Amino acid sequence: MNQVRTLDETAAARFLRDFRAIAGPGKKRVGLAVSGGPDSLALLLLAAETLDHVEAATVDHGLRPEGASEARYVSGIAKALAVRHSILTLPPKPAGNTSAWARVKRYEVLERWADALELDLILTAHHADDQLETMIMRLNRGAGVGGMAGIRTLRGRIARPLMTWRKAELVALLDAQDIEAVDDPSNHDDRYDRARLRRALEQASWLDPAGAVRAGAALASADQALDWAADDYLSRRGAVALGIVSLDAKGLPHELVRRIVVKCMAQVVPEAAPRSDELDRMIRALWARKVCTLGGVKCAGGDFWTFQKAPPRRKN
Repeated sequence: MNQVRTLDETAAARFLRDFRAIAGPGKKRVGLAVSGGPDSLALLLLAAETLDHVEAATVDHGLRPEGASEARYVSGIAKALAVRHSILTLPPKPAGNTSAWARVKRYEVLERWADALELDLILTAHHADDQLETMIMRLNRGAGVGGMAGIRTLRGRIARPLMTWRKAELVALLDAQDIEAVDDPSNHDDRYDRARLRRALEQASWLDPAGAVRAGAALASADQALDWAADDYLSRRGAVALGIVSLDAKGLPHELVRRIVVKCMAQVVPEAAPRSDELDRMIRALWARKVCTLGGVKCAGGDFWTFQKAPPRRKN
């Protein structure tokens, strides 16, 4: 890619509005996560055209032999746009769930890269079609309010300014520039849930990704309100003394109980992260006035529920 044509002014103005709605006023030092797919290359084009300080990075997961050459390809496009580009690599993959490992490690290396460059935000190219896919997948798994909110437009410094854009719109931006995107074969591999769902959604044109984006925003707002209510209740009806958190949970709806119990556990053991099914079993035990241990926290039911560090296990 030797020359970049002028980007459509309407698309550029729309992107800048969407970015400002998330980032707020003032100049920001921005990093872009660019895989080389059509979505992230469109993000690179839009950000390079409209933002003041832009850096880009491509994560080579080391899972495909083509990964290194694809990262260099992205580097060439970034250079043509006068955007400094870094190639980040991951440690060797352990045994287990490849997708989950790659997702966690990808964000870890991006955060370290952003720290080193003192970036305010890391932009990813998630869009409306991604939101629809995510919400349907989570619906199938029985997710609650927080899970059904889907992909958040802002979490920490990870920002997603393309959430109202359709994939077809982003592909059209690349086509107008005669830029060829990288094709990751996992996007078409039926071993992956998202690939199978994406194929099914191609035949379901009556589903509206824009509606999914609006629903996700409403659910994210509801999730935030419930979290605020849980914090407020805990500040008024909870107590901490001698490393023991106590709580009066009487009369609370189940969803607030779940959130408050998680917060109580985190006060005792910050890394405690119970699974949803484990949490529900423990709450049933607490209502039954029983004592149980979960995530390194000893929990006791009764008129007041208590949470404290579990004693170390005895060695046989």
